[in-house]
Amino acid sequence: MARKTRDAADAPRRDKKPALPRATKSAPRKGGAEGPSQRQLRVAEEIRHALSAIFAREEFRDPDLFDLKVTVTEVRASPDLQHMTAFVSGLGRDLSPAQLAGLKRIQPFLRSQVAKAVRLRTAPELHFQPDTALEYAMHISKVMQQPVVQQDLAKPAEPTPAEPTPAGTAQATKDSEEP
Repeated sequence: MARKTRDAADAPRRDKKPALPRATKSAPRKGGAEGPSQRQLRVAEEIRHALSAIFAREEFRDPDLFDLKVTVTEVRASPDLQHMTAFVSGLGRDLSPAQLAGLKRIQPFLRSQVAKAVRLRTAPELHFQPDTALEYAMHISKVMQQPVVQQDLAKPAEPTPAEPTPAGTAQATKDSEEP
């Protein structure tokens, strides 16, 4: 009988079941919570402040961005914090497609400035989207002011005592069935 050496005893056996895959970082959190984590929200807010400060003090050489006043309304972070989507709007007017293209062109510069302002392991890639939340809110406000909608939102009239309510009718039939 051959003696097993220490190396053979330490080697993994082939007939064992394969190891289960490791849990990923994107696994759902406890409680089934949907949406961004507290860290994502906190980092996104720091990035928003940094971008706002950069837009407030910088003059960009890009002709499409000359004398552009940009408001960063929201920043959303990916779960791994590698990508940030900044929702931007022009101060007093919408951003044109040329201005959005200009923001995309200066993204590497903005990324380096954000990396200097916010301490993260890696500098996130920045993506810019026009902010349509204000336009949507104004549209909803106009819809809510329409007379038809106001009529639907008005408080319903109280039924008179002579008219039985459907619930009252059901109660009256139950009372009459009992001996």
